[in-house]
Amino acid sequence: MTYILAIDQGTTSTRAIVFDRAFAVLASEQQEFTQHFPNSGWVEHDPRELWETTVATCRGALDHAGITASQIAAIGITNQRETTVVWDKTTGEPIYNAIVWQDRRTAELCHKLRNAGHEEMINQRTGLRIDPYFSSTKLNWVLDHVDGARDRAAKGELLFGTVDSFLIWKLTGGAVHATDATNAARTMLYDIRKGRWSQTICDLLDIPIKMLPEVKDCAADFGETQADLFGSPIPIRGVAGDQQAATVGQACFEPGMMKSTYGTGCFALLNTGDTPVVSKNRLLTTIAYQLDGKPTYALEGSIFVAGAVVQWLRDGLGIIGDASETQALAEQADPNQNVVIVPAFVGLGAPYWDAECRGATFGLTRGTGPAEMAKAALESVGFQTRDLIEAMAADWKATGVQPNLRVDGGMSASDWTMQFLSDIIGATVDRPEIHETTALGVAWLAGMYVGVYPDQATFAAQWARETEFLPDMDESTRETRYASWKKAVQATMSV
Repeated sequence: MTYILAIDQGTTSTRAIVFDRAFAVLASEQQEFTQHFPNSGWVEHDPRELWETTVATCRGALDHAGITASQIAAIGITNQRETTVVWDKTTGEPIYNAIVWQDRRTAELCHKLRNAGHEEMINQRTGLRIDPYFSSTKLNWVLDHVDGARDRAAKGELLFGTVDSFLIWKLTGGAVHATDATNAARTMLYDIRKGRWSQTICDLLDIPIKMLPEVKDCAADFGETQADLFGSPIPIRGVAGDQQAATVGQACFEPGMMKSTYGTGCFALLNTGDTPVVSKNRLLTTIAYQLDGKPTYALEGSIFVAGAVVQWLRDGLGIIGDASETQALAEQADPNQNVVIVPAFVGLGAPYWDAECRGATFGLTRGTGPAEMAKAALESVGFQTRDLIEAMAADWKATGVQPNLRVDGGMSASDWTMQFLSDIIGATVDRPEIHETTALGVAWLAGMYVGVYPDQATFAAQWARETEFLPDMDESTRETRYASWKKAVQATMSV
């Protein structure tokens, strides 16, 4: 039993990766699933499809690795956060589609909560801002809009969970209803200082607390899979939300260390140690990871649209056929054009938190074409990252933000994008040798728990850089370009 199976259940696809004792990827299987957009600003997934792709990719990865379930020492699960699932406690069947973290349908409820003066209390307890992004108002919506849901929830017939909880429930055949502290911290229902669900917030949103899962460490006993799924039972021993798993995978264990993950969205986390830092710059205070009952906290900046802007170029505008084409197009762009895309397709996240604004493009000319649009799309990710770093630097002054940024996620593979990122933030950008940092993080959590992988210090010492990007843009150009971005954002928010 020398292998670890990592389940990476993301926003657009599910992956299963088999790691060996040396953290090498032995096999990987990935399946995309359907995105549902029933109304403007609504985003849903079918939980059954999330479950089916999880089982299929796990079986495929085992087959490709040429090993059996009995050789897997443990499973680690990492997942899209905030996405909300409600299911029948007896049958395990969801009562509604999963409402995805990107979904904005509860903007009006959030507005009412803010106007009623609840923001300070909720921020103090959860570290979060009142925003449709988080799970609690999505859960409230399901209970209000699915026939009979409130009565059934009150009777104890329904369960709530983020995607990790739903998968654990299904994998264990309903034996375990649990989550980890990092996912709990993203629901806007969890008191991150006291380490428990907030009865006050549950009462405010009319959510029966008995619907909520047990909260465990990131490395803990989450039960074992049913034998008939993969041929023999496999222990589940590691769970973390995707951004926290990437923080672990990047070995950002010291206060001041920072990582940024570029997937569908972009999420930057800054380790602040054992003290939750209250942001004065509209960032989130959250749990980076929790081991041996002790939480390590982080400041987080969430960008809702990163890789999704490239998907928009492909699926919305049709100017590319594949995401890989954007780098070549960006290199061909007219350097004299200053096209700026503000990709606020589902509002703006940190540090703006404007759920109502929508995307806009500035600086178009008759000469603007696919190359300039591709360049502006990639640059928008760098600009948004600088927004986050500046806010973090203003909030975190205990030791200071370290002068290098560790990056991962699909967009980090683009040298052009990472070089622009380094240029616009004026700092070193480090891309690690192991690109699968999210899966690696949760694999280490599970493997460390069962003794397959080394302790935290040894794991951190093994982190290795693949590519170092150094800033190569003069200060004047950097500040002029960033000023154009800030102006574009303000114009977008004022519409």
